[in-house]
Amino acid sequence: MKEPVLYFDYAATTPVDERVIRVMVDCLGVSGNFGNPASSAHSFGQKARVAVEIAREQVARLVGAQASQIIWTSGATESSNLALKGVAQERAKRQAAFAGGRSGHIITSQIEHKATLDTARQLEEEGVEVTWLAPDSDGLISADAVSAALRDDTFLVSLMLVNNELGTVNDIAEIGRRVRAHGALLHVDAAQGAGKLPIDLSQLAVDLMSLSAHKI
Repeated sequence: MKEPVLYFDYAATTPVDERVIRVMVDCLGVSGNFGNPASSAHSFGQKARVAVEIAREQVARLVGAQASQIIWTSGATESSNLALKGVAQERAKRQAAFAGGRSGHIITSQIEHKATLDTARQLEEEGVEVTWLAPDSDGLISADAVSAALRDDTFLVSLMLVNNELGTVNDIAEIGRRVRAHGALLHVDAAQGAGKLPIDLSQLAVDLMSLSAHKI
């Protein structure tokens, strides 16, 4: 008898839930929601649009957000990339109006996902100053460490909710309160925590959050 195979790498990716598979298959067939949701001139596009908006509302409920706040991307890597670069580029546009404006300062940690690390390094090469926080002995990025790193020109802090290698959970609620009080924005990579920990963005001082469907 063949031994059963056990899969313990859910931190990397998960099998698709059977209920999700059924919905996905329904969207592929000619009798399903296969239309282009942007094509509102015919019923096929309209049905597809309804399916997309239902999914948007479901994701919003998962994290305590409004449906209008949910933006579809290819995944958490693109989401984090867009979050960091988008905020930095918007700040650069505003600073361009002032002669000699500085590129500003962001805070992240040394143990973020590669998507955040690579994007922060790219911004650093473009002139943005980056503080790379080291985790404490428990593998956490503390609110006190973030507070100590905040500067007058800090415009963004980017940290994980749950670390994908260590499993440590940062106190995003307290970090968010301090970052917002300082006047900076907070981006949270919640790819590893969404669906596993309760998230209510209506109660958190979080401005941008990255999620990943294949880890939920």
